[in-house]
Amino acid sequence: MATIEFVTLEVADASAADSFYTAAFGAGSWLRLRASEASTTGFRGFTLSLIVSQPATVDSLVGSAVDAGATPLKPAAKSLWGYGGVVQAPDGTIWTVASSSKKDTGPATRRIDEVVLQLGVTDVAASRRFYADRGFAVVKSYGRRYVELDTSSGPVKLALYRRRALAKVAGVPADGSGSHRLVIGSDAGHFTDPDGFVWEAASR
Repeated sequence: MATIEFVTLEVADASAADSFYTAAFGAGSWLRLRASEASTTGFRGFTLSLIVSQPATVDSLVGSAVDAGATPLKPAAKSLWGYGGVVQAPDGTIWTVASSSKKDTGPATRRIDEVVLQLGVTDVAASRRFYADRGFAVVKSYGRRYVELDTSSGPVKLALYRRRALAKVAGVPADGSGSHRLVIGSDAGHFTDPDGFVWEAASR
């Protein structure tokens, strides 16, 4: 079974980005930063989601991200599936912070229970086949709309959405061009998927 060991964000100023992520989320070894001047405009085709236990923790992380310089895209609020909000980091990466719970069970913490990389793709079915051929088993599938792949032994989970649907969830227009500014480190090896997302070999 394939895993994702880390994601690398390509940023204009690695030092500034490191300061932001330390203050905003206290991100661990699953997040890496790399200086890059690669051209990119608009939606980069992916989001990162931090899954936490309760609304108070969502508010805590969203608040610290905004205080550190993030731009709110969707305010934290209740929805049919739980509670969550969306922010955009100064480097342009879009982050969702969410909980399946709508009620607090204790004081806010800084604990992140799960990290999910969500890729916006042109053809969900075709991308599902592509990743299955590289050792990613399907955990959940909703036809051509959404697929969750099994990377449970690694620190980062993986989901596939239609690009426009993911942009809508993020609260931004779907248009964008140039670099994704993302490299995915995995034991699946080095490859580039049909939508241009770059993977590199990683070992634990």
